[in-house]
Amino acid sequence: MKRITLIIAAGLLSFGIATANAQQEDAAAASMSELLRLIEQGQARDSAEARKREAAFAQARNQQQSLLNQARAERTRQENISTQLENEFEANQQQIITARQALDERMGALKELLGVLQTVAGDAQGRFAASLTNIEYPDRGKFLVELGSKLAGASNIPEISEIEQLWLMLQQEVVESGKVTRFNHMVTRADGTEEQMQIVRVGAFNLASDVGYLEFNDDGTVSELLRQPDGKYLGTTGDMMDASGEAVLFGVDVTRGGILALLVESPTIQDRIEQGGIVGYCIIALGLIGLLIAVMRWLALSSADRKVKAQLKRETASTDNPLGRVLAAYESNRGADTETIELKLSEAALKEMPNLTKGLLFIKVVSAVAPLMGLLGTVTGMIKTFQVITLYGAGDPKMMAGGISQALMTTVLGLVVAIPMVLLHTVVSGKSRKIVNILQSQSAGLVAQHSEKAR
Repeated sequence: MKRITLIIAAGLLSFGIATANAQQEDAAAASMSELLRLIEQGQARDSAEARKREAAFAQARNQQQSLLNQARAERTRQENISTQLENEFEANQQQIITARQALDERMGALKELLGVLQTVAGDAQGRFAASLTNIEYPDRGKFLVELGSKLAGASNIPEISEIEQLWLMLQQEVVESGKVTRFNHMVTRADGTEEQMQIVRVGAFNLASDVGYLEFNDDGTVSELLRQPDGKYLGTTGDMMDASGEAVLFGVDVTRGGILALLVESPTIQDRIEQGGIVGYCIIALGLIGLLIAVMRWLALSSADRKVKAQLKRETASTDNPLGRVLAAYESNRGADTETIELKLSEAALKEMPNLTKGLLFIKVVSAVAPLMGLLGTVTGMIKTFQVITLYGAGDPKMMAGGISQALMTTVLGLVVAIPMVLLHTVVSGKSRKIVNILQSQSAGLVAQHSEKAR
């Protein structure tokens, strides 16, 4: 049926092609016989092409059937192989289960012992990696990794020598934790350069060198701390490096770096001053100026006080001190009446007052202004803190630390300046009042003496 259909289609196709060709060649055909000849030639050509196509279709159908049969045979073969492999897998699984049961029965309590040994090896590996002794004995980790792999496999039992080696390593760690050893090692300096230097290891707690305390990193390297602790702790490292067997004082960090990290991170005096900001620097500058003036006035008044005391012991007046100049004014006006003498002495005493009270008002003002400036820094710091809270919330305390530090440090700086200024003002003004009282008492005595003589 397919073949008949193909023949009919080919005939129709040939007829259509012939008709088209006939229409195109109608102008060229000289006669009807010529047209008939052309049609016959076209039909013969189309019949030949149709037979070729039928032969190709038949050959392709035979090849496809052959490929289909081959694919079905391959599928059957693979299914047989899969069934065979599944049977082998199940048999192997059963053999493994049986072998493991037999292994467990034969090992008995040894299996529990190996489990404990595996746990100990794992813990020791972690402890050794973080221990300072690992700097001198870096090969312990490789042995522990191999031993742990062997124990995890559950197919190989470690030898007695390997178990003894693990025990020796643990004993070595205990012994080395109580030793102070000295050795050479590569150290990464704070500026990033590497240098071979001598290191002192204090048990499993600290590393020290000539540059100060050192840090043992997770990757096994040794580096200098970016910031060393205060001098009283740093000075002990030099004593340790210079020691030759004798006992020396050394700041041992029993937390293996925890306390040292806190000491390093704690702010210094310079850091605290910088936290106060511009207000803090202004308070310090004001305090230094006030301190300088107070010291200068105290020295000047102390010198004047000594000279006044010396003048009290002399009969003649000397113009190098306030009392002498007042007495000189009396001597120059001895022949005048009492009222004139009183006025002259009052005038001489008043002339000495500016030099005796100079700078006292500024010291008093500093003692009053410093706390107010500290309060100003506190207010500005709290404003900054509230701005940070508004922008970022209150979840991260570090974001608010800057404003709070400024708020607290300016208050502290203001009190630190104000308290000494109050004390210095009291001392200096006391000396000034003492000299003034001497001048007033001596002036009153001279007036009284002159009045008695006048009577």
